[in-house]
Amino acid sequence: MALPTHILLTYGYLLLFAWVLVEQLGIPLPATPVLLAAGALSADGPINFILAFAIAVAAALISDTVWYFVGRSHGHHVLRLLCKLSLEPTTCVRRTQDSFGRRRGVLLMFAKFVPGLGILAPPVAGQNGMGFGPFLFFDGIGASLWVGTLLAAGRFFGDLLKRNPHLLNWAGRFSGALLLLGVVAFFLVRLYRRRAVLKKLAAARLEPADLKRQLDAGEPVFIVDLRHPLELVPEPFTLPGAQHFSPDALAARHNEIPRDRDIVLYCTCPSEATAAKTAMTLHKLGIERVRPLRGGYDEWKRLGFPLDAIPPVNPLVTAVQAAN
Repeated sequence: MALPTHILLTYGYLLLFAWVLVEQLGIPLPATPVLLAAGALSADGPINFILAFAIAVAAALISDTVWYFVGRSHGHHVLRLLCKLSLEPTTCVRRTQDSFGRRRGVLLMFAKFVPGLGILAPPVAGQNGMGFGPFLFFDGIGASLWVGTLLAAGRFFGDLLKRNPHLLNWAGRFSGALLLLGVVAFFLVRLYRRRAVLKKLAAARLEPADLKRQLDAGEPVFIVDLRHPLELVPEPFTLPGAQHFSPDALAARHNEIPRDRDIVLYCTCPSEATAAKTAMTLHKLGIERVRPLRGGYDEWKRLGFPLDAIPPVNPLVTAVQAAN
């Protein structure tokens, strides 16, 4: 019998626990094939459905709890790391923060079904002060829905295999090859998308030192802070003279953006992804002199360049206003 059923039969519940735990800790190794295989094997007896469900949910809750407390301690730096591990950093930080700002419990219950949200939701919950009790409640529901759906789908397929032995032979012959091809395709597609974004970004971004020289020389520069309101709570500072906009609001109000000076965008996302994406959007709207700041807010701060304090921010109210 081919992978992953052969490995499951050999190592059983230990493999199921370890695989789900590793994936939920942020390693891009999809657990879906293993959960489906476990569900299929439960139809024939080697794997107990209820025990497999409990073990997989426990693994997901353990990893999510770890990220919850790490997110509470280290904030957006954890989100940047997880986005890099996911190999798809372009919008994952902002998308998770936007969703969390609007509906915390719903996000945790369904995040694992949405690519890019499942790993990020627990540290975002910790970063933004959600109580551990409510977090564990909603995250437990989400983990149960995710594991139960995949195991049930595998169980349904396992019942089909029991009724049709020829289908079992076909699945055993080709499932391993299909799994390996799927994993390889998973990595290749995301690597390609990452390289495409970084290539466009490298040609457009502005060095912090160059922006500092422009400001020191008194050159008119329109600086835009694209950070999510939730990020302003632990870091209530901005670049000198910067205006705060969400990417959507900036694009909607593009007629107010001056065309006679450089437009500098910055964020705190990996590889300036949000700034680069917003820059490309504005360029399509006819704004030519727009560039993302290399390293964003974190690099500007690391270099010791001046920052302006901003008033306290209510992240939930501001997030709703930005969405509207």
